[in-house]
Amino acid sequence: MLYSEKVMDHFKNPRNVGVIENADGVGEVGNAKCGDIMRIYLKIDNDVITDVKFETFGCGSAIASSSMATEMIKGKPLSEAMELTNKAVAEALDGLPAYKMHCSVLAEEAIKNAILDYYKKNGIEYDHSQFPDCETCGHCE
Repeated sequence: MLYSEKVMDHFKNPRNVGVIENADGVGEVGNAKCGDIMRIYLKIDNDVITDVKFETFGCGSAIASSSMATEMIKGKPLSEAMELTNKAVAEALDGLPAYKMHCSVLAEEAIKNAILDYYKKNGIEYDHSQFPDCETCGHCE
């Protein structure tokens, strides 16, 4: 079987789909090559992610990765959300095919971009090395 039961479950029944109006942080990433576009919305209170929603235009793996990633950071402090890796998302989904791993990378980057957006909006100091550099990462070419 190409996809695990967890991937299929999160694709068919995605969690946290939607938009948060007046979100504290919004992160968007896209990959023109495969057509996946992911937007993550965060509600943050006292440095804790109290709510998270996503909109993903893309394949089943992209939707499943978005759904699982939002589940993994909901209720967590920002410092913990920043540690989320694409590998952890893929493992939580019981694996993704190698050619679909970029979907979990997009989920990780969208979350980091949403946190970065929150930091910038609120003038919070941050470590630049912790965030994907959209100029050089190569994902969006």
